[in-house]
Amino acid sequence: MTVVHTAYDRAVTTLTLDSPDNRNALSAALVEQLADGLTRSGKDSDVRAIVLTHTGNTFCAGADLRDPPHPDALVGLLRQIVELRKPVLARVTGHVRAGGLGLLGACDIAAASKEATFAFTEVRIGVAPAVISLPLLPRTDPRALARYYLTGERFDAAEAVRTGLLTATGDDVDAVLAPVLDGLRRASPQGLAATKELLTAKVLETFDRDAAELTALSARLFSSAQAREGMTAFLERRDPAWVV
Repeated sequence: MTVVHTAYDRAVTTLTLDSPDNRNALSAALVEQLADGLTRSGKDSDVRAIVLTHTGNTFCAGADLRDPPHPDALVGLLRQIVELRKPVLARVTGHVRAGGLGLLGACDIAAASKEATFAFTEVRIGVAPAVISLPLLPRTDPRALARYYLTGERFDAAEAVRTGLLTATGDDVDAVLAPVLDGLRRASPQGLAATKELLTAKVLETFDRDAAELTALSARLFSSAQAREGMTAFLERRDPAWVV
């Protein structure tokens, strides 16, 4: 089953997450297909930039609790976005939760419509935003992350811009992205690749230093009793046992 579709227009490839039944959750299949699409785009000399977008009202709901990817696969996907020698942009018109925010953090430019909402919901099911911290911690406001990591609160697109999670927001996300894509189409491939390398050097240092430790932390938390209770409660649409 295809859950990531590819389109091309004037040097820009669009990869669309198309698994609305599970709100484009990061299943093993979606992670694999998205990685394949990025690989193909990276090798295509006609592609100047890649846009990640979605069908349905959710860009990405985080890890698929019924069919989660291996933590190494998610780390690999996030690193692939950061390392790709072409700009990767996120185009969001819906909600983003948990692991989906890792995709935004890995992208070079992220734009969302004003109705988009965001939340790091990991703590509410007994785990932590471990792996997705690899691109997020170097790029976003630490005080804001402390609040939203610890509480799981929902926040809006304007707040996401203020914290550095988003580049821009507006009523029409395509209008927001139009001048960005025009600029990328006017830029030389060599210039884009070299400039992206400058911008991502510190992020890749974080991957090199912390990826193994955070992957182990993620695996340990997801196999814990509290995570089992949290995930069961989520699937059963009830509060977990620790809510007071």
